Amino acid sequence: MSAVKIKQVRSLNGANPNQKATLKALGLGGIGKAVERKDSPQLRGQLHVVSHLVEVAD
Repeated sequence: MSAVKIKQVRSLNGANPNQKATLKALGLGGIGKAVERKDSPQLRGQLHVVSHLVEVAD
């Protein structure tokens, strides 16, 4: 499986609790923070929930 780079680009202010929990599960929580995760259907679902808060690079 390939790796996906995820970077948070927007604040959690105004985000609902589900979106906040998803970002925490991804290992994010601050603007500019980046992580790398293995690509999977579950990860793609999480990214769909917070797509307006993050940038994704394959």
